Amino acid sequence: MGSVKDLQVLVPPTEEAGGVGRFSFSDRYSVFDWGEMPDHIPHKGASLCLVSAYFFERLEEKGIRTHYRGLVENGAVKRLTELTGPVAVMEVGLLRVIEPAVKEGGYDYSVYQEKKGNFLIPLEVIYRHALPPGSSVFRRLREGSLKPEDLGLAERPVPGQVLERPLLDVSTKLEASDRYLSWAEAKELAGLTEGEVAEIKRAALTIGGLIAAEAGKAGLVNEDGKVEFGFDGERNLLVIDALGTLDECRFTFQGIPVSKEAARIFYKETAWYREVEAAKKKDKIKWKELVEQSPPPLPPRLKELISRLYCAYANEVTGRPWFAGTSSLAEVVQEIRKYL
Repeated sequence: MGSVKDLQVLVPPTEEAGGVGRFSFSDRYSVFDWGEMPDHIPHKGASLCLVSAYFFERLEEKGIRTHYRGLVENGAVKRLTELTGPVAVMEVGLLRVIEPAVKEGGYDYSVYQEKKGNFLIPLEVIYRHALPPGSSVFRRLREGSLKPEDLGLAERPVPGQVLERPLLDVSTKLEASDRYLSWAEAKELAGLTEGEVAEIKRAALTIGGLIAAEAGKAGLVNEDGKVEFGFDGERNLLVIDALGTLDECRFTFQGIPVSKEAARIFYKETAWYREVEAAKKKDKIKWKELVEQSPPPLPPRLKELISRLYCAYANEVTGRPWFAGTSSLAEVVQEIRKYL
C-alpha cells in the first residue's frame, strides 16, 4: 500500500458499496515524502496499530464515525481490550482512492465534482497546538506562501510558540509531495460543500483535543497532528487511516521530541536531505528522480532508542504494558536527548 502500511483487500470497494480490508502496520518508516527508509524500527508497526485502535475506539465513544472494524489476533477480529498481546493488523472499511489526473505539470481534480461517496477525500488536515522549530509553517512564512494573518495571528510567530487556539491547516494527500492549500482551494479541489468543510474542521479539532488530553496523561505535549477523512456510501464523513501515533503526530516530553521527529532531525544534517530539498524546488512532481544519493542508515543506538520511544508511547498512552521490559518515556527521552 505504501511506505509504512501494507493492505490486504478482503472485499474491494465500489461506487455503490464500501469494502473491507486489513492494514498490516510494518516496522518501516518514511520522512520528507521519500518513501521507505533504509532502517526498520523494531516494534514500530505494532505500536502504530495499537495506538490507532485506542484512539479510534475513543472516537466511537464520542459518536464520531470511523472506518475502524477491530484488531486481528489469530484470525479473529477483536476490540483492544480483548487482545492477549500486541498485534500489527487492523481490519478497516475500505474506500475508493481516486487519483487526480496529472496534466501539464499539475493535477486535475475535476473527477471529484461528480463523485458522491465511498471515496477517500484527497486532503490531509493538520491541527496545530504549537509551532515547534521543525514546523513547516516557518518555511512557508520565509517563502512568502503563508502570512501570519492566514494563521489568525497578528504577528509573525516564533519557533516553540504555543498557540492560544488550535489552528487548522490543510494539504493535498495524493500528490508526489504534499502541497498546502487554503480552505477555499481545498473545498474546490475535493468537491466539498461549505457544510462538509465545517464538519471536517469540527472533527479535526475534536480529534486534536482528544489526542492532546490522552497523551497529556503520559506527560506528553501534542504539538500537532494529521487527520484523514473519507465519505461512506451515504456521504457521511468518516475518520480513516491511522490516528494519534508517533507518525501522525508530533509530541514532546519535557521539551524533547518524542516521535519520528528524532529521525527527521538526524537526516536534516545529511547531504542526502540537502539534495532532496534542492530537487523539490526544481520539480515538485518528479523530484525523486533527480536525487542521486540514497539516505544513510540511522546510527544503531539512535534506531534502538526510537524503537523504545514507540514502545513506551504505546504502553503509556493506552495504559497497558504491551511491550514488557520497555523503559519509561522519561528514561528513553533522557538518553535520546544527546542526539537532538
